[in-house]
Amino acid sequence: MPELPDITVYLDALSARILGAKLEQVTLKSPFLLRSIDPPLSEALGRTVTGLERVGKRIAIGLDNDLWLILHLMIAGRLQWNSKKLAQATFIFNTGILILTEAGTQHRASLHVARGLESFNPGGIEVLTATLPEFAAALTHENHTLKRTLTDPRILSGIGNAYSDEILWLAQLSPIAQTQKLTTEEIERLYRATQQCLTAWISRLRAETGGDFPTKVTAFRPEMAMHGKYRQPCPRCGEPVQRMRYAANETNYCVRCQTGGKLLADRGLSRLLGKEWPRTLEELESLKLQPEPR
Repeated sequence: MPELPDITVYLDALSARILGAKLEQVTLKSPFLLRSIDPPLSEALGRTVTGLERVGKRIAIGLDNDLWLILHLMIAGRLQWNSKKLAQATFIFNTGILILTEAGTQHRASLHVARGLESFNPGGIEVLTATLPEFAAALTHENHTLKRTLTDPRILSGIGNAYSDEILWLAQLSPIAQTQKLTTEEIERLYRATQQCLTAWISRLRAETGGDFPTKVTAFRPEMAMHGKYRQPCPRCGEPVQRMRYAANETNYCVRCQTGGKLLADRGLSRLLGKEWPRTLEELESLKLQPEPR
């Protein structure tokens, strides 16, 4: 799912192409993409784009009289400019054509037409402009794991599964550390890591894209330290990256850098192995070396 850095670069590209342009036509391949009824989509036609904003992980296209088109790309949705790819939605402006594509069969991307953006803001603070006290207050308001807190849009805006892995690795903190048990130094370290990670990735993606429209928006990038790097060496210490899975989500982390040598229980394997679940990398390697039962 595109997160804060990716959405920021999308907004850069859209601003250069449709800000001040007129929306002439919208075509939807499936009626299920549109999740709102009032105001109707037809009311957006003929209006001029007056603003572009990020609302969490959503892209909001502002039109005359505070009318907004709000796109949530979810996991597989992507935007293309003047492309001939098969589209879920086509937005024709007098400056070019914006299309929404969505890979796979589970079409979860959505489009809303709304007056104003208030009802779409889940309430999370903007981490790149928040002060350290604001960040600390949001982080510790309730007691949850760091992984859950970083990815909760009601607490922090725009961070998802991929960049939370990168932030926690940079801060050298465990994904299951409890927010209300963090020290003042750990909170400050997380704050600095969050800003450093997101700012660096925005700069990297802008440099990679240049003036072109983003076409390689993905949660798995070779330059990432942790996310999608299971069993690959940690860039800091060289230990193999580990993972913790829950439902469709996967958390990648370094045992040596983040969890004090403790192997976190993977929901699937730990349930299978029970008390035999290894607690350290050494125990895990010993388990791998044992002969398979015949």
